[in-house]
Amino acid sequence: MMEKSEGTLSPFVYWAQTDSVATLKVDLKSVKDPHLRIKEETVEFSANGVGAQGLKRYSFALHLSAAIDPDKCSLKVTDRQVDLTLCKTKKAWWPRLTAKPQKPAWLKIDFDKWKSEEDFDEDETRDIRRDFPEIYDKLQKEELGYKRESAKKIYLAIYNLLQFIGFSYVLIVMYIRHYKSGAESMEGTYEAVGPAMKFIQLMQFLEVLHPMFGYTKGSALTPFLQVTGRAIILFVMIEAEPRMQTKPVVFYLFLVWSMIEVVRYTKIKYFNNTYVGSVILYSYSSVRFNITKSSFYPYAHNKY
Repeated sequence: MMEKSEGTLSPFVYWAQTDSVATLKVDLKSVKDPHLRIKEETVEFSANGVGAQGLKRYSFALHLSAAIDPDKCSLKVTDRQVDLTLCKTKKAWWPRLTAKPQKPAWLKIDFDKWKSEEDFDEDETRDIRRDFPEIYDKLQKEELGYKRESAKKIYLAIYNLLQFIGFSYVLIVMYIRHYKSGAESMEGTYEAVGPAMKFIQLMQFLEVLHPMFGYTKGSALTPFLQVTGRAIILFVMIEAEPRMQTKPVVFYLFLVWSMIEVVRYTKIKYFNNTYVGSVILYSYSSVRFNITKSSFYPYAHNKY
C-alpha cells in the first residue's frame, strides 16, 4: 500500500453505499494528473488539485472492510470533484468502509447519497433509512457523535411540550387558588384560567391534522371527535353561557381535562423518546421545581 510522507495531504473523502456498490466523492477541484490504483481490498488515489489546503498534491489510501472487483470499478473526474465507484464482489451492506473501526479524520459519510442512490437503480430509489435504519443510525452516531432527529419529530416534541406546559399552567394556577381560598376559588376558575384553556384547546385541533399529513399514525377521526366534543363543551356550553362559568363543575372539568393531558403529553413517544424532548422535559422539570419553591411557599405563608 502507498506510504505517505509527513508532508502529504489528504483530501476530504465522502462515502456512501448500496448493497452492490460503494461510492467515494473526493473533494478536489480543478484536478490534474490523477493516479488511481485499485486492488481487491485497497484503494490508492493521488492528484494535483484545489482542496482544503489550496492548490497542492493530495493523496489517500484505504484498506476496505470487504472485497471489491477492480475490473468493474470506475473513476470520473469533474471540475468540482472526483467520483469513484467501487463494485462489491458480494451484494451486502458494509457496516463501515474501512477494515479498522478507527476511520481517518478526512473520511466522512455522504448523507445526501445515503438518502437516495438513484444512479445505481433507476427503477427504484433506495433509502437506507427505511431499508436499514439500524445501519444508518449507527453511521450517523459515529460521524456526528449523536443521532439527528427529523424536523417532524422535533416539531412534535415542541408541540407536545407547549401543550404540556399549557395544561400544567392551568393545574398550577388552580392549585394555588384552591390552596389560598379553598372551595371559594371555584367560582372564579373560569375567569382565572379560561383564556389559557381556550387557547390550548384550539391548539389541539392541530392533532386532527397530524395524521392527515403523516406526522402521526392512525385515523384523524378519533382526535377530531375528541377535540370537537371538548370544544363544544368549552365554547358553546360554558363560554357562551356566563351563568355556567361560575359553577363548581367548571373547576372539576378543567381539573380532569388538565390531569389527563399532562399525563398523556409526557407519554407520547415523539416527546419522551427523542433527544430534544428528553432535554426539554428535564429542563422544564427543573424550572417547575424552582417555581414551586419560590411561588408556593409565599402563598402558604400569606394564608396565615
